[in-house]
Amino acid sequence: MVSAAIFSSLRRRRSPSLEAFLAPVDLPNAALLETLHVVSRELISSFSGDNKMLPFFQRKNSKSLIRKIQVLSVLLDSFREMGLSKMASTALLCFKELYLLLYRSKILLDYIKFSSKLWLLLQNQSISGHFHDLNQEISTLLDVFPIEVNLSKDVKEQVELLREQSRKSKLMIDKHDDSLRLKLYHFLNEFENGRIPDPNELRSFFVEKLAICDAKSCRIEIEFLEEQIVNHDGDIEPTVPILNGLVALMRYCRFLLFRFEEEEGEFGKWKHKKNKKGLITREIADTFVTIPKDFCCPISLDLMTDPVTVSTGQTYDRESISRWMEEGHFTCPKTGQMLGDTQLVPNRALRNLITQWCMALGISHDPLESSDSSVESFVA
Repeated sequence: MVSAAIFSSLRRRRSPSLEAFLAPVDLPNAALLETLHVVSRELISSFSGDNKMLPFFQRKNSKSLIRKIQVLSVLLDSFREMGLSKMASTALLCFKELYLLLYRSKILLDYIKFSSKLWLLLQNQSISGHFHDLNQEISTLLDVFPIEVNLSKDVKEQVELLREQSRKSKLMIDKHDDSLRLKLYHFLNEFENGRIPDPNELRSFFVEKLAICDAKSCRIEIEFLEEQIVNHDGDIEPTVPILNGLVALMRYCRFLLFRFEEEEGEFGKWKHKKNKKGLITREIADTFVTIPKDFCCPISLDLMTDPVTVSTGQTYDRESISRWMEEGHFTCPKTGQMLGDTQLVPNRALRNLITQWCMALGISHDPLESSDSSVESFVA
């Protein structure tokens, strides 16, 4: 009745594991009832009430699912009070199905609450489909649930109402969330066509609407998206070029909106310390300024002059990655993945950011022109 395939596409960080789908259902009857009680109460207390307790996105779907779980919890409490001796065998089988359903609800709600905001926007329609599937599972479960036993009239009425609502439930895609998704694609298209979006629009979108309010939040988004690139499989949506475009967009916004703000603290200040000999140019070393991590080549650890992106989505300085390949390596130095091809895509957005950073600090920087001018850095 309850199929684990509902979450088969959620294979990213913080996504459910195989063990989550195979949650043990061979519990003694009394233990099963108690476990159901604990899980349902945990879900209700964690995701109901104040809006701050709900995920940032999918709030309408989350509220709807929690309301259904509240009714199921009332039904469960009635059976607990009734006792096992008066419980039909069909009810116990239904409780085992309910056990899986509640755990899968928890997995989905936790996944939404703790995932990257940009990733959730890209997955908005797909995740809405997961909620709809859960509603269908609840409807199927209630169709075979034996509520004709000695339950109170008010409990029966609540369950009957839930059954009818679940039967009539349709796929619900939050218009507000989807409008944000379309706006995000609009920004990507602007970059693809060589147009820089208005800074005020970017600030309104990322800071006010998505609550990405500092450099640390930007870095969390970037790291999450980079993990999706590494774990990407085939041509599933969103494609790697779109993810690469988002990473570049977030790096641009991080510089544009927060400049040199440290992740831990004050705006406009960098930690002043001596850098290790040989890691950066003498001129930068003499300023005692730490180079932003995004601007350093993962191979040489030096400031990149001609950043290029390889097939895994990682960015390196052209000279370093070219030498790596010439030495006979066919893997990505940072991720260890096999390279799908040897094409080096110029990351012009990052190169422009590095140039602006150097100009702001008064450091001379002459970025090399890419030898492959036909390949664009944004191919989203």
